[in-house]
Amino acid sequence: MHIHILGVCGTFMGGLAVLAKAAGHTVTGCDANVYPPMSTQLEAQGIQLIEGYGPEQITLNPDLYVIGNVVSRGNPLMEEILNRGLPYTSGPQWIGEHILRSRWVLAVAGTHGKTTTSSMLAWILEDAGYNPGFLIGGVPMNFGISARLSGNDKESSFFVIEADEYDTAFFDKRSKFVHYHAKTAILNNLEYDHADIFPDIGAIETQFHHLVRTVPGVGRVVANGREESLQRVVRRGCWSEQEWFGVDDDQGWKIQTHDDGSFDVFFNGKKLGTVEWSLTGEHNRMNALAAIAAARHVGVVPELAIAALGRFENVKRRMELRGTVNNIAVIDDFAHHPTAIATTVAGLRKKIGKARILAVLEPRSNTMKLGTMKDALPGSLSDADLVFGYGAAGNGKDSLGWNLGEALAPLGDKARAFDDLGKLVQAIAAAAQPGDQVLVMSNGGFGGVHQKILDALTK
Repeated sequence: MHIHILGVCGTFMGGLAVLAKAAGHTVTGCDANVYPPMSTQLEAQGIQLIEGYGPEQITLNPDLYVIGNVVSRGNPLMEEILNRGLPYTSGPQWIGEHILRSRWVLAVAGTHGKTTTSSMLAWILEDAGYNPGFLIGGVPMNFGISARLSGNDKESSFFVIEADEYDTAFFDKRSKFVHYHAKTAILNNLEYDHADIFPDIGAIETQFHHLVRTVPGVGRVVANGREESLQRVVRRGCWSEQEWFGVDDDQGWKIQTHDDGSFDVFFNGKKLGTVEWSLTGEHNRMNALAAIAAARHVGVVPELAIAALGRFENVKRRMELRGTVNNIAVIDDFAHHPTAIATTVAGLRKKIGKARILAVLEPRSNTMKLGTMKDALPGSLSDADLVFGYGAAGNGKDSLGWNLGEALAPLGDKARAFDDLGKLVQAIAAAAQPGDQVLVMSNGGFGGVHQKILDALTK
């Protein structure tokens, strides 16, 4: 089959392209932003890329057009496809029908931690010899790639997928994860996000319940017992086995944390082992607990999973050290939701003690741009010593619809806001002292600010 992918340079659709190529399909694609590193990764796979959405691309005559959710009505190529009545489908539906149909799917859903938990789970299965396929919205350092069909020439029956609640396509407003038909489903957490498509948390809970409805009776739902929102979801109806993690009693999975960041794992009151690793934060311990529980469903004994996590190398852009100059560390993290920001800062604080944290934030997600979460920002950053925010108010595509300086005002003199990247970098370099940790948080490229800070510190 020849598929032509619209929006091929996004993380999800780029992973889809790699999987489709590995499965033997002919793959071409187009996007408005065809540039490295995604463009070089795809071209290295033999995937032809076209810049833009010109309607003349129909002369490629593919068997099917696969549409990414960045594509909307008015897109010239999409309009030509619709006008001519050509066959098309969404990316999640194509993966569900052509890649996942015959596999045991382990889907990881949640507002936070999907990428990290998916990476942990894929690594546990790999370490246990299961050779899983996977599609993850980041690059697990244990693998160096974000998607693969399976780990060897023999097709693995296990597939780990990051299960996003964002909508599928302009013509399918269900969440992506309903197309994956998970046999093992992790519900990691659930709070309000994606204000551009969901009016309230109740609407998101409905989508999560759609996911629960698709898990078969022989499947298992592994859910966070600390989240009342997930308890509401399951109370709506669940026809599968259930296991809860993060609980305080002896019915399910729980942890006991040590001062050095290691933690004991218990199931139904029995201690199964101790995870010894370098990761920080309660959120990562909960991610690990979910991954251990899900791996057990496919036959990986918890003792093996616990040992595997000791060799887990985390994910790029998750507390990734980008460089050190004059004993000043520059760290990159994907955190952009206030809850994720707070847990990231708290984890770093616990690790470094009294050393200074210089938090550098770009509110870039659609939800952040709408200002829905702006009032929660000061609280999420309160544990940092200095805060540097970046974002211009206005109506432009990349602008905030609100004033970042005003939002950070409750933090007082320790917070400053900038709308010029160069001035931001200069201010950080001027403030930084030996021993500081510069924590950069954004879900985008942030204009290459990490290297710019390192360069400024060197000068």
